[in-house]
Amino acid sequence: MSRIAKKPILIPKDVKINIFNKIINIIGKNGNLNYIIHKNVTINIEKNLIFFSVIKNNKYSWSQAGTTRAIINSLIIGVTIGFFKKLKLFGVGYKANIKNNNLTLSLGFSHLINYKLPNGVFINCLNKNEILLNSSNKQLIGQVAAEIRLFHTPDPYKGKGIRYDNEIIKLKETKKK
Repeated sequence: MSRIAKKPILIPKDVKINIFNKIINIIGKNGNLNYIIHKNVTINIEKNLIFFSVIKNNKYSWSQAGTTRAIINSLIIGVTIGFFKKLKLFGVGYKANIKNNNLTLSLGFSHLINYKLPNGVFINCLNKNEILLNSSNKQLIGQVAAEIRLFHTPDPYKGKGIRYDNEIIKLKETKKK
């Protein structure tokens, strides 16, 4: 049985939650997010707490309840506080520019790379080598950060490329004759 699913979630004062036909809608100051609840999981709201239970009492239903609880908790954090990802560009001449919700990257290639950000993700360049992404959707911001990082993953020999802020690259030693 999932221990995570047994813990209730405390609903903040500025968050409204609506449940209709296995779809939960969470509304907060950063926007609103929806999630489709698994068919074996039931949600009960009492006062300012959300409780989770299962319809079929087996191991897989409880694992789905734990997953549902974790996702709904992330949605509540997203509409109240939001999520942030910071990317750093390492390399000579590597730059990032923003124009009209488009990210333009100069990564040492013969051409510029243009990336259109999806709705709900906001970007800020702290300087030419740092990109700050923020969004209320945890899954979406992780996906966007991963797609941007794929344009030039860090090189294991020189360390050039796009890294997450807290990522550590162990540099390999070069080949010797």
